[in-house]
Amino acid sequence: MAYSTVVENFLRYVKIDTQSSEETSDKVPSTDKQRDLAKLLTQELTALGAADVRYDEEHSYVYAVIPSNIDDTDKVPAVGFIAHMDTAPAVSGAHVNPRIIENYDGNDIVLDQEKNIVTRVSDFPMLKDCKGKHLIVTDGSTLLGGDDKAGVAEIMAMAAHLMTHPEIKHGKICIGFTPDEEVGNGVEYFDIKGFGADYAYTVDGGMLGDMSYECFHAAGAVLTVTGKSVHPGYAKNVMKNAIKLAYEFHAALPDECPENTEGYEGFYHVDNMKGTVEEAVAEYIIRDHDKTKFEARKALFLRTAEALNEKYGAGAFQVKMSDSYCNMREMIEKEMHIVDNVVAAMKQAGVTPEITAIRGGTDGARLSFDGLLCPNICTGTGGCHGRNEFACVEDMEKIVEILLNIVEITVKNMLPFRRSPK
Repeated sequence: MAYSTVVENFLRYVKIDTQSSEETSDKVPSTDKQRDLAKLLTQELTALGAADVRYDEEHSYVYAVIPSNIDDTDKVPAVGFIAHMDTAPAVSGAHVNPRIIENYDGNDIVLDQEKNIVTRVSDFPMLKDCKGKHLIVTDGSTLLGGDDKAGVAEIMAMAAHLMTHPEIKHGKICIGFTPDEEVGNGVEYFDIKGFGADYAYTVDGGMLGDMSYECFHAAGAVLTVTGKSVHPGYAKNVMKNAIKLAYEFHAALPDECPENTEGYEGFYHVDNMKGTVEEAVAEYIIRDHDKTKFEARKALFLRTAEALNEKYGAGAFQVKMSDSYCNMREMIEKEMHIVDNVVAAMKQAGVTPEITAIRGGTDGARLSFDGLLCPNICTGTGGCHGRNEFACVEDMEKIVEILLNIVEITVKNMLPFRRSPK
């Protein structure tokens, strides 16, 4: 069976391992293998005839432009579309073996019978909306890479359509692909001025219809606990087991973790813990949509360490904390017409928009505060960051239509919009 351009793109891109790494996140890109996809996209954009195609050799960003083909260009904003090339460190992205389930029956999907790896509808209820459609899934040994190679594939399919259909009138279209989004450095070196857009959209969301212009306020914290090791046979009233003390710290926090929260509820998430009797280190992320509640969460985290230091001695608990990104709603709600355009584009495609708050972050969060407003649009994928990840063929094709509708609506509205990047 022949598949559309977006599906062919996607199947090609997911076979390229672009997993980023927390361990080397002090450099961008954190893994050199991300460059493989970046170079391929540079070649494909050049072959399409896009203008100003640039590959950032140092940091592996890809930029391109589809020039305006209308006379009154100054009255139409330059619109950008951005997606990230890396996949999550949580599960391997090497040797991805995608398969297509045609006319999905709506039941649980067995990925690997021998290892009992099953995508259950009870765990992923959004699958109910995919019944009768075609799904792309893994063989259970890796993630799929829909986050965010689906977004990359959709933007590339949009670009190909515009380049081969010059009768479609559009303003300047700016395309950007970023590395290291999954480890928080996706726009660390993004060239906003050179990108050239007045505003943009990250194509990095979930199921069809999903769109967001708000996200968490986010911080990261590293807790270091110092203990005292002595012979366990003679440890009474002397030993201080740093591992147990780290558990005590965690137990003192409210039981507001990702698995217990939803919607606008914030959380504390211990993401990594390791240690010995003498020293234990725990890495946390702290999240909340509300700025006041976010600051209160950070303050409580620090107070917990202070209280335990009073109990076990000064310096036993040390915290290093830094903010990661802010809720982009604060900036985007000043220019809500860029959200309205997406709503109109979805409705024009026969899709019901579902505006939700991202329980996470995107490249767009930081970009919005750096001067490039950047709401987030769906990709037609679910179950991201795990072996149960899937993508819906028909939904990906519909999202390409939505992107093209955004381009069309932007010209139709002819809204002058000029924001000078900081």
